[in-house]
Amino acid sequence: MTGQPVLATDRLLLRPFTRADAPEVQRFAGDYEVASRALALPYPYPDGAAETWIASLAPGFEQGDQVVYAVTRRGEPGLVGAVGLVEIDHSHGRAELGYWIAKSCWDRGYATEAARAVIGYGFSALGLHRVYAMHFSRNPASGRVMAKCGMVHEAHLREHVRKWGAFEDIDVWGALSNDWRERWTAPTIREP
Repeated sequence: MTGQPVLATDRLLLRPFTRADAPEVQRFAGDYEVASRALALPYPYPDGAAETWIASLAPGFEQGDQVVYAVTRRGEPGLVGAVGLVEIDHSHGRAELGYWIAKSCWDRGYATEAARAVIGYGFSALGLHRVYAMHFSRNPASGRVMAKCGMVHEAHLREHVRKWGAFEDIDVWGALSNDWRERWTAPTIREP
């Protein structure tokens, strides 16, 4: 497989993470407000964890298990967040969408724009049939992002996961390639 391509949207550039992103990952993903809304983000964010996570991304891409992007603004330095497809299951043609955005960048549409690009990449370049996503029910803003991306609400699962010792309800959303292609276009892909 060739290297991970860069995805371009109107305002954003989605690129592979580098080690240089680690301090911003630790600062932004380690913000309590951000970490409390994502199942896999720890709080506090331990030293060295960002470097370890970033080091896992390229091998995950090469093995076809995941594709995770640093979300940046076009023409501006610095990180906005992360977005990606994980748990890629080629035998069933599906993957899970995940994202987080730095708190200072909330309410600007970045999550929606980045998620649309990654969903489009999954359908157009990876040949996926289905992309699904989950969010804590107490975080309806994430559900609005999924709806704006053309995903359909499929389920509400009571106390389905445990976050920081408490069971949490989640909502499940999904998009199918044929339905999605009728509404959106694939992102601009720049080969590495």
